[in-house]
Amino acid sequence: MMRRIPDRPGEERSEYAAAPCKGARKDSVQSLIRALNIVNRIATSEDGLTLTRIAEDVDLAVSTVHRLLTTLEQERFVQFDAERRRWLIGVQTFVAGSAFLKTRNLVAVARPYMRALMEECRETVNLAVEDKGNAMYVSQSEGPQSAQALARTGAKVPLHCSGVGKAMLAGKSDAELAKFLPGDGKRRLTANTIVSGSSLHDDIMLARERAYAVDNEEHAIGLVCVAAPVFNEFREPMGAISISGPVARILKADIPRLGDLARRRADQITARLGGARPAHFR
Repeated sequence: MMRRIPDRPGEERSEYAAAPCKGARKDSVQSLIRALNIVNRIATSEDGLTLTRIAEDVDLAVSTVHRLLTTLEQERFVQFDAERRRWLIGVQTFVAGSAFLKTRNLVAVARPYMRALMEECRETVNLAVEDKGNAMYVSQSEGPQSAQALARTGAKVPLHCSGVGKAMLAGKSDAELAKFLPGDGKRRLTANTIVSGSSLHDDIMLARERAYAVDNEEHAIGLVCVAAPVFNEFREPMGAISISGPVARILKADIPRLGDLARRRADQITARLGGARPAHFR
């Protein structure tokens, strides 16, 4: 038996779909998974999707998709644009997403990844966020070879001469970066500190290309740091993690390997927080 399947209750359309068998028992878990797949698929479309397109993309019968969409619409997780006959994300999806953004905690989320990174490199790993033009350390996983903490939680370092600071600068948009770079009046902390605006620009562009930044004794003599940024859902840097150690242990040849380790863990934190890299960042 065939029946008409409208785009939504009360609306008819010319397409047909097989009616579900009477008495068929629907598994609640399977229905939930299907509904979530539908929401996720609609969420990836900026302009909405037709009923037929959704059914094709999630590989389900039109009748099944229509039934699930109707339920999702009642709960405001999706909405129907009658004029364009397209399904869009509903306000309740935004409410749920906003609740996630409010409750997420960068330090708590990053801590296990920092610990894993420390065990991989056997050096101290730090997490920092930007605070009024500086990078402030907010968490640390101290390496087994460290006699003492290299940077205390709560300490601040300038963005332009720290690994975490330059990593966050590399993650900024060109417009935001342009506001920070002009002039050659950056504070010099060591002989290696980059104080020229043009030289700092080149260094940050290199950090973008390799997806990690390097502090080569620019903040403190004898200390090397390799850092990678963590991004939020707006593709903006919300922090950075770094591997820090003395030049006696972190040699120039070690930098690419440590940089890749930091980048990989930073990407995992970004993904866990629902963030994404910006287009200009490799």
